Amino acid sequence: MRSAFDFSPLYRSTVGFDRLFDLLDQSSQIDSMTNWPPYNIEKAGEDQYVITMAVAGFSTDEIEITQKENQLLIAGQKKVSEEGRQYLHRGIATRAFRQTFNLADHVKVTGASLENGLLTIELKREVPEALKPRRIEIATGDKAQPQQIEHSKAA
Repeated sequence: MRSAFDFSPLYRSTVGFDRLFDLLDQSSQIDSMTNWPPYNIEKAGEDQYVITMAVAGFSTDEIEITQKENQLLIAGQKKVSEEGRQYLHRGIATRAFRQTFNLADHVKVTGASLENGLLTIELKREVPEALKPRRIEIATGDKAQPQQIEHSKAA
């Protein structure tokens, strides 16, 4: 059972975390339809992720993947008309779906493939060089001029 949290005290003592609090608020309002189609989110490396979604019965032209800013939208809509078919049992769902994932800053889609009914979306976090941590030299009395600043690997 989920309960709603009041983040208003945190708004008074933090700056720039609005998006985080909005995500937490939204997570309590997610409806139960987001569990279809089933999917996995996997960490494949230091800055690499893979989303695998079971979309049996859908072809590549019936699935649309869109990334807008920090949001990844995956939507599927069947285009084939099934007139004249009579099912005795229908266990393969072909209903339309719409799944949204909120991505961290600098996470980009690097590839997508559909094989054996599994849609695989590869993601990678690519932090721009200007935003990576950097080492700053401290000048001493005999070195009054600024020193060259070295960039180090992201933490």
